[in-house]
Amino acid sequence: MSQFELKDEQNHPRPDVPEFTQMIEKQVSRRRFLGGTAALGAAAFFSVSPLSRAIAAATSSPLLGFSAVPTSTADTLVVPPGYTAERLISWGDPLFSGVAEFIDGGKNTATDQLKQFGDNNDGMSFFSLDEETAILVVNNEYCNYELMFEHQGQKMSTQDVAKAQAAQGVSVLTLKNGPQGWQVEKDGRYNRRVHANTPMAISGPAKGHPLLHTQADPNGERVLGTFNNCANGMTPWGTYLTCEENVHGYFGSQQSAHITPAQARYGIGTEDAGWQWHLFDDRFDVAKNPNESNRFGWVVEIDPQDPTSTPIKRTALGRFKHENAELVIDKSGHVVVYLGDDERGEHIYRFVSHNKFDPNNNEANKNILDEGTLYVARFNSASGGELSGTGEWLPLILGEHGITPESGFNSQAEVLIHARLAATQVGATTMDRPEWVAAHPTEPIVFCTLTNNKNRGVLDNQAINGPNPRANNHYGQIIRWQPSHGHHTDDTFNWDLFLLAGNPTVHQDIYAGSENINADNMFNSPDGIGFDNAGRLWIQTDGKYSNQGDFAGQGNNQMLCADPTTGEVRRFLTGPIACEITGLAFTPDNKTLFVGVQHPGEDLAGSHFPFGGNHTPRSSVMMITKEDGGIIGS
Repeated sequence: MSQFELKDEQNHPRPDVPEFTQMIEKQVSRRRFLGGTAALGAAAFFSVSPLSRAIAAATSSPLLGFSAVPTSTADTLVVPPGYTAERLISWGDPLFSGVAEFIDGGKNTATDQLKQFGDNNDGMSFFSLDEETAILVVNNEYCNYELMFEHQGQKMSTQDVAKAQAAQGVSVLTLKNGPQGWQVEKDGRYNRRVHANTPMAISGPAKGHPLLHTQADPNGERVLGTFNNCANGMTPWGTYLTCEENVHGYFGSQQSAHITPAQARYGIGTEDAGWQWHLFDDRFDVAKNPNESNRFGWVVEIDPQDPTSTPIKRTALGRFKHENAELVIDKSGHVVVYLGDDERGEHIYRFVSHNKFDPNNNEANKNILDEGTLYVARFNSASGGELSGTGEWLPLILGEHGITPESGFNSQAEVLIHARLAATQVGATTMDRPEWVAAHPTEPIVFCTLTNNKNRGVLDNQAINGPNPRANNHYGQIIRWQPSHGHHTDDTFNWDLFLLAGNPTVHQDIYAGSENINADNMFNSPDGIGFDNAGRLWIQTDGKYSNQGDFAGQGNNQMLCADPTTGEVRRFLTGPIACEITGLAFTPDNKTLFVGVQHPGEDLAGSHFPFGGNHTPRSSVMMITKEDGGIIGS
């Protein structure tokens, strides 16, 4: 999440509405959602409808073999006994010889940054090539100007903006495995920086549409760069999917400009979020280049094994504030991609490919993400106030469900460019900031983090609903669903809430959280999420670390591990001061875990992670192993 994304305030007033109170009482009594016995498998859990069986207050999950760590406010990364955390790479580390090392105090140049590891690492994927060689691809989301520049962003220049643009995007790292474990190979054959000025292709239905035409690209087929890259995905044909999230904050103008309703829905206006790019790069001036913003907010596919390849923006996956892209191969052979739009009151999406995946022909899979159908989710609540129900995937297709020229859509390209407007047109459910989506490795069950939403129950278009049961929701929840017939291509599904985050030491109502949340594992704002091969669910947080008020006792941001069958949740690690824990990737044997520590010391909060002393705090990728060489989490 960008440093300019507003976080919810503490101590929200509770709505004093009788109907709301009655609903809360019903929901609290039904807070336990999982099977009452740990013997039930994940598939068995969803065999009963409605999905309202009680979560076992599990204390000894067969999946969770580590000792939980307590909350922390220390400026360090804490892992369980028997585990070791080592720094793999940090913002500003050179990827090539002859490139300057990081200089404290923001003294590196834009030229340096082009060949250094980018800032604020986020989602990442590990590509194993052989026992000794791998590629780690890492998103670099945004910059902390107060740390990047000596003037802390108060006296920006053309070169400063160039440096900020170079620091974002993606870093591709060659890793070598040796006696010290996996290490970054300087000058490795796959090392590469993809940034805000890297040439890219536009593909799919929106390619060439007039809304993508600009002065520099009158055909709407080529674009410079990617930025604000949040989370990620990877494909079985060996490519990396990077997701453009808060791109709206980079556009602005000192001139008056006509802002269309579609632009406003995407947050585009003459006021930027403080990045100041439009003052020094006309591409980001909405008065001079009104279509440039339409060329961002996409999923970008990168071939990490070919440093000369051109990244491709896959427009069939829709345009919005993409969090991650969870790709699965359905039993039918179709490629399915689950997508969250990280904005209060936005939606959860699904893409289903037209063609089927061919495991024996990667060439045939190369453009499989260009043809298919984008859907958006509508969640229906069960009667009686249960936090469960049924749902359906609504296709975003021109001519269906009111998506017509009369409602403002003249082509399928426009449907995808303005996917948010199309989702509203078909009646999709507004959600509490859908962030990462993760699919279980062996069962057709999908989880999504809903981070928080201060507008829930406040704005008319964000009324309380089944999957979003709390007003002024500053704790967040995790929703999950299973296709009705076990196929990710099914058009209907059953859903429930896996957990409600909360603080049981402060609240006794629904804000205390679900019954698998207690004083020993509580947290707020679940964000990153992912499964390992054994089916452990890993949860990362990006929330309030004030340790006061509603957040008293919750400490710094953290990473937890959950058993999706028993419902048990244990805290696995805690991060340093003012950081977000985000991004996770396992080696195929699950014996090494890569975890991201983003923006330690943001807003000059006093961190000096990872080097201590008086060093500038630096976002870093950490490498975690078990001292006995075993599987992480076991």
